[in-house]
Amino acid sequence: MSATNGGPQPQAMPQIGVLAQYVKDLSFENPNAPRSMAAGQQPTINVQVNVDAAPLSTSDFEVTLRLEGKAESQGTLLFGFELVFAGVFRIQNVPAESLQPIVLIECPRLLFPFAREIVATSVRNGGFAPLLLDPIDFASLYRQRLAAARAAPPSPPLNPG
Repeated sequence: MSATNGGPQPQAMPQIGVLAQYVKDLSFENPNAPRSMAAGQQPTINVQVNVDAAPLSTSDFEVTLRLEGKAESQGTLLFGFELVFAGVFRIQNVPAESLQPIVLIECPRLLFPFAREIVATSVRNGGFAPLLLDPIDFASLYRQRLAAARAAPPSPPLNPG
């Protein structure tokens, strides 16, 4: 027999569900082939990462992971890529103050392995060794984003006239 005494009810556990994930944009360029594929010195590889999110409803969010990169050797572009990979996430039972970090840290962390594989396969299909991207510290990216937002000058007021 159970007794209820009107005490605090247990809170529902936070949940993150992946409703969909998809490629929004994918570009791979190999402008100097076949010369660029000749064995040579180790290329310089530069990769940029960006995360964005947009609410679709009170509990559903589209999170977009943008990976852009290029490999150069002796001033010659070997290859370049751009991947915009996104997912739709349902987030439930999360306090409002924790929602933004979950959307901008945990959701891209779930997307990254799939995006990494797409980049590796695209580079391999371009005639190069697969590019295996290092894991990304999305918490650090989030902190950088917050710091940049705090350092930005305030927007001028809108003039309705």
